[in-house]
Amino acid sequence: MSLLKTDRTTAPKAPKTKTREWADSLIFAIVAATLIRWATFEAYTIPSPSMENSLLVGDYLFVSKLHYGPITPQTPLQVPLTHQTVWGTGIKSFSELIQLPTYRLPGFSEIKRNDVVVFHVPHESQYPADLRTNYIKRCVAVAGDTLEIREGQVYLNGKPGVTPPGLETTYFMQVDNPNDEVLADLRAQGVVEYEQPGGSPQAVTAPDGKVGYAISCTVAAANFFRKQPYVKNMTVIQPQVALFPDVADFRNSPAMSATPRGWSLDSYGPLPIPKKGQTIALSPGNAAIYFKIIARYEHNEGITWKDGMIFQNGKMLTSYTLKQNYYMMMGDNRHNSEDSRFWGFVPEDHVVGKAVLIWLSVDPFGDFWHKIRWNRLFNIIH
Repeated sequence: MSLLKTDRTTAPKAPKTKTREWADSLIFAIVAATLIRWATFEAYTIPSPSMENSLLVGDYLFVSKLHYGPITPQTPLQVPLTHQTVWGTGIKSFSELIQLPTYRLPGFSEIKRNDVVVFHVPHESQYPADLRTNYIKRCVAVAGDTLEIREGQVYLNGKPGVTPPGLETTYFMQVDNPNDEVLADLRAQGVVEYEQPGGSPQAVTAPDGKVGYAISCTVAAANFFRKQPYVKNMTVIQPQVALFPDVADFRNSPAMSATPRGWSLDSYGPLPIPKKGQTIALSPGNAAIYFKIIARYEHNEGITWKDGMIFQNGKMLTSYTLKQNYYMMMGDNRHNSEDSRFWGFVPEDHVVGKAVLIWLSVDPFGDFWHKIRWNRLFNIIH
């Protein structure tokens, strides 16, 4: 018979101290929270009125990364914690750092028309996508669509698109006498000017000498004001600016289309939305549409812009096959939103997730008793 001998030379393992137990628990909690935030849901807040009246300044949202699938980080581990630290090292831009390949894990839904989507803004080219500012807009067109806007109405493939119920338009509301009655009605109709004290719109004088208010509001609110005796006229106003693709590379280079279109915010397109696997014949008539895709989003080397055409290593490109899908994003406050009409398409690998739920809403101008917008709590986002 053999006997199992105990090794008396090995000392028993010392129990963990309370400090060590707390440290281990804290590390586990941080890792678990990071994984949950990366792979499932993340909380965001609305800081600007570009999605009003569908989403309001002060809304707190849950954004689902499960819908489209979480995306792996692009930023390497060597990237410092702050942008300022990187610039202080003498590195001129994040593009000089090695970036990791990007992969999207499977989700249970594709990006659909009318989804409210959070994404990394495309035009901050000095940073990797996952270190850029996050925007939230509505997906108005998906890869393969042809988008057109006529008199403010979106058309997809020749047919009218869905109009979101909270869609806002900007008007100049001419009045005889700006007074407290007008301001009370503006407040009651949900018209807020966030840059003014108390959120109340201020009366202005137009170049033609007419007095009134520049306001963004829903169609229902506009119809209400048209019926008021103090309103003389309601005129749609919008900024007169050069848009994509006349401006081929928003804020990044002076590249301009060789064939300017002169589109406006309410009269835009038709514009084809690029689709993965599609081969495009390039010409001066469409090169500006695809310049940023080829030069930046799909990471091709040696791309330059010259005389309204795209060149690679000094040779003019006459065709190109797309490597991923693209989307057109617009704010519901259609005249007060910097969106795809300004800077073009959103690449699929820039999409973070789908906004699904308002879990809290705080009125920045509400008093103590009205600070919380109770009617918006736990609303599903449409």
